[in-house]
Amino acid sequence: MFGIFKKKKTEIFSPVAGEVIKIEEVSDPVFNQKMMGEGFAVKPTNGEITAPVSGVIQSIFPTKHALIIETENKVGLLIHVGIDTVDLEGKGFESFVEAGQKVAAKERLLQVDLDVLKANGKDDVVMVVFPEEKDLQLNVRIGTGDKNTVAAVIE
Repeated sequence: MFGIFKKKKTEIFSPVAGEVIKIEEVSDPVFNQKMMGEGFAVKPTNGEITAPVSGVIQSIFPTKHALIIETENKVGLLIHVGIDTVDLEGKGFESFVEAGQKVAAKERLLQVDLDVLKANGKDDVVMVVFPEEKDLQLNVRIGTGDKNTVAAVIE
């Protein structure tokens, strides 16, 4: 009635410059059928991966192709770089963060050499999903932008 009980909207920035697309457009069925949760994807134009939100790094996969951030609102967010990139065993990936580290939105997390992915026949799409949020209302903003572009809003 007075807006007192409205939930705060959370802006999710694109983790990389490129074209934001619907998660359903990703070629991997684990992601496009939302088995990993609601989310969006970005077709990157460069390999600098930044934090889409402020939070704490919960874990980084040993192959550095994926990491989990817990937002300040205790929402878990997975950033997964490429499809089947775990097969590269870390080749072409560099991490700038570690588990337990606090990060600010837009802070550099990873660097991926997109040429290495291409040379190994890997799709370089970057997925952002919310694995533990079953009733998440995510408003994805489709289009091209840089890493400072708001790609989605949690309603």
